[in-house]
Amino acid sequence: MTAASRPPIVPASGEEPPGLYLHIPFCRSKCAYCSFNSYPCRQPPGHYLTALEKQLDFWSAHPWCRERTFATLFLGGGTPTIYGGRVLAALVGKCLSAFNFCEKPEITVEANPNAVTEQDLGELRQGGVNRLSLGVQAFSDPLLAAIGRTHTVAEAGAAIRAARRAGFANLNLDLIYGLPGQTLCDWQRTLDAALGFSPEHLACYELTIEEGTAFARELAAEALALPGEEEVVAMAAATGEAAARAGLARYEISNYARPGFACRHNCNYWQNGSYLGLGAGAASCLSGLRLKNLAAPARYSSLALAGLPPFAEAECLPLAARFRESVIMGLRLTAGLSFSCLRKRFGLTPPGYYGKILLELRAQGLIAVGRDSMRLTDKGLCLANQVLARLV
Repeated sequence: MTAASRPPIVPASGEEPPGLYLHIPFCRSKCAYCSFNSYPCRQPPGHYLTALEKQLDFWSAHPWCRERTFATLFLGGGTPTIYGGRVLAALVGKCLSAFNFCEKPEITVEANPNAVTEQDLGELRQGGVNRLSLGVQAFSDPLLAAIGRTHTVAEAGAAIRAARRAGFANLNLDLIYGLPGQTLCDWQRTLDAALGFSPEHLACYELTIEEGTAFARELAAEALALPGEEEVVAMAAATGEAAARAGLARYEISNYARPGFACRHNCNYWQNGSYLGLGAGAASCLSGLRLKNLAAPARYSSLALAGLPPFAEAECLPLAARFRESVIMGLRLTAGLSFSCLRKRFGLTPPGYYGKILLELRAQGLIAVGRDSMRLTDKGLCLANQVLARLV
């Protein structure tokens, strides 16, 4: 019996169907804000993909995977398209044949505007990729240069138009606000330019300075001029207003989508569902078992090619910890949490577990609690980090 014809066995845990993530850790350059597991290179190593496929073969035969139907596939990085469209399309095809997927899976590939050609896009689309996520970050050449991006505004527009010609009807644009030297007017121009391309999905992230990045070093040296808090708050407000005018609804703290275009893969993360991560530094959550691969591509590849598990760490979280994690992650979604779903998975609900803390947050107008649900209020969304910290 083939993977495609095997009847799916639905887990009894109340989890949604899992997602599959493949990490490509190579980029043409390292951006000043980037803390992801990525490495600049001119020519990515071919043996890395061989190692990735070796790990893929192992997991596709594992009972946990054989008993489940996957709903999403996501190739992220780094810059996956550094390998080219034909190679990635073949990798997608291998995943679809090796694992049991639902009838219409969401298949996403991340790309940078100057690391993908029209031919690449056509090959990806023909290979089954139906969602493209472009890392544009800003529609301003001076800002792009300041944060270490190697593409221009013109290249971003060309990539978007090429994606449409290739047949991509589900397009996400990644943007960042709160950048050094950025003003509210700058951000509004970026929003207007992005929304002018009518994307189905918009991910707008507030800049955070992560340890180990070039920006962190500049900040420590007092050489980084960041916008003030009030201006950043105004940028966040402008985002919601502009997205709403364009027909994109906010469904997560940083994400906006047209009806039916919320990212299914990421929603599974936020709902604390199961997912399998393959590649250097990739993480997995298999019904509560947490695994993380070695981050260094060379070490990861060496072990995977030798048929050895390339794990850096493993952890099985206690039930209460998984419950808290599900509450914290689920509150990122504007729809919030279902008490009955949490009870089904963990035998716990927020009112019973948090008690007084929940009453205080509700009295402060930060959360709204219904008969069977809980969500952050508009005020709570603005102060999400502080609210979620109280629920850890």
